[in-house]
Amino acid sequence: MRRRVLGMIMAGGKGTRLYPLTRDRAKPAVPFGARYRIIDWVLSNFVNSGICSLYVLTQFKSQSLTQHIQETWGRSSMLGEHFIIPVPAQMQTGDSWYTGTGDAIYQNLNLIRESRPHIVAVFGGDHIYRMDISQMIAFHNEVDAECTIAGITVPIEEAHQFGVMKVDEYGRIVAFQEKPKDPAPMPNDPKRALVSMGNYIFSARSLVDSLERDAADDASSHDFGKDILPRLLDRGQALYCYNFERNKVPGETGSNTYWRDVGTIDAYYEATLDLRDVVPNFNLYNRQWPIRTAAYDLPPAKFVHDEKDRIGHAINSIVAEGTIVSGARLKGCVVGRNVRVNSFSDLEDCIIMDNVEIGRHVKLRGVIIDKNVKVPDQEEIGFDQARDSERFHVSEKGIVVIPKQPRFEGSLGTINL
Repeated sequence: MRRRVLGMIMAGGKGTRLYPLTRDRAKPAVPFGARYRIIDWVLSNFVNSGICSLYVLTQFKSQSLTQHIQETWGRSSMLGEHFIIPVPAQMQTGDSWYTGTGDAIYQNLNLIRESRPHIVAVFGGDHIYRMDISQMIAFHNEVDAECTIAGITVPIEEAHQFGVMKVDEYGRIVAFQEKPKDPAPMPNDPKRALVSMGNYIFSARSLVDSLERDAADDASSHDFGKDILPRLLDRGQALYCYNFERNKVPGETGSNTYWRDVGTIDAYYEATLDLRDVVPNFNLYNRQWPIRTAAYDLPPAKFVHDEKDRIGHAINSIVAEGTIVSGARLKGCVVGRNVRVNSFSDLEDCIIMDNVEIGRHVKLRGVIIDKNVKVPDQEEIGFDQARDSERFHVSEKGIVVIPKQPRFEGSLGTINL
């Protein structure tokens, strides 16, 4: 019998560490890779895996995320009779917002009961990776697990940010610690630890039972990592770790090790620039496992002027549709839709989002520009950190972020930087 699978994607976090990109939007709605949003990665993984019954749980600043899901995914012909539906926090069980990841699912148990799945896949909506989720489900069924957690190894010095697992030779979890101060290393590699990716496969009955028990405990923080998973383990339930690195994605060669948590400005910046390399760590051009997103009726990107000091060109860069590079130089940049870069400007290692206009004789280095910004002529950003810090948000590693501006109609209005 084919088992029914329901996906529950948690996309309601504030994303405060990604400020100011999350000033006006939820973290999963943040643009990524010139033409996508972060949420497109997990949704593409589910759809490419043949799992198209999905609820996306939203909460904070969810308007742009909801609109993107409805317009891009909710009407897609690829889903057939299935669905991808954004679900705002509805306070089904009381008067509070979601108090933890477990509570987010608990407050929507009505959706699980109505869908009557055999398996519930609970995944985060804010990581960058490729994964054939059907292989994880097959492993879950093979070992007869109550819960299966996707795991990946990270350097031991980074492990305190995650849930750290110990497993036996069969992959069964024997210990789980959420964000420990002193993470336990892997037995065969003291420099690395096995950590949770925050992606879970549950047997539906086990998930419902564990959430109902947790909800009745006033001392619980109602979080999967802190409360629900450790208690399942304490009760002797079968929890297994699925090795993400063994996941074989069509069109990819070698082990599957690329997974990025883009939770900070620096992590977001580095993951975005991973895409531009000649041999990228993450390949956008795998046609067997496409990353799907909204389609726009825009013309191709254009590069104009070929004069002595006025050549429109881009080197080791990604440039989305509708963009015009007019007598300017881009090196190592990721540029979104409908961008205009005017003559004699020089941009290096920058991320430029949609509907931005760069004036003439502008110099930018290590800058993220959010949507709808107009950069005046002669501006220089990314060369004087003290001056930049007075005007903009600057990350720990010196990345300058210019926040989103109000939407404009017609020609770009001037923004006083």
